[in-house]
Amino acid sequence: MASSSPTAASSGILQRGDRFLLVLRRNPPSADMYAFPGGRAEAGETPDQTALREFEEETGIRASNPRLFSTYDLKTHAVDGSVASHFLLSVFRVEADIDAVAIAADDAADLGWYTLEEIRRLPTPQSVLECAERVAVDKE
Repeated sequence: MASSSPTAASSGILQRGDRFLLVLRRNPPSADMYAFPGGRAEAGETPDQTALREFEEETGIRASNPRLFSTYDLKTHAVDGSVASHFLLSVFRVEADIDAVAIAADDAADLGWYTLEEIRRLPTPQSVLECAERVAVDKE
């Protein structure tokens, strides 16, 4: 199996009270799953710039103050064992105006504000659940 060079991607965690903003992904690799708003880097972007741009594209909310929270080396495999996708994901905590209203856009089919308990029952990538659990523990 040939090694693959990862594609840079970033996402943003926005929390209000005990709820996290998640989008329902329309496109692979996490189609039909809930995740933090994010996506692939564009040429010349830093990971934090990618997180802020993608967050606004998918939710209409202009986030700010990105702080690196976690990184993931994410691979999916095809049936034959070859690498189907490979992302180096940088996850940031972000802030936004408390009055900003989220609207699903770009490749977000839907979005919502979910508690950790609700996230545990949603179809999410493992990285999303891990981050939500870590944030919830940090608040206690």
